[in-house]
Amino acid sequence: MAKKIKVTLVRSTIDRKASQKETVRGLGLRRLHHTVVLEDTPAVRGMIRKVQHLLTVEPAE
Repeated sequence: MAKKIKVTLVRSTIDRKASQKETVRGLGLRRLHHTVVLEDTPAVRGMIRKVQHLLTVEPAE
């Protein structure tokens, strides 16, 4: 089974670049404090790295 990570949006996307807003939406995050569980793939890691200042990331059980 592939590893999973839990990603939570903790800072607002207001006044952020459009590409950062699209990346947050691409991760499946819709609103502040929304959490999603994602597969730990290189593509997802790249998206997280792009907006890491807006997120918290932790391993999922």
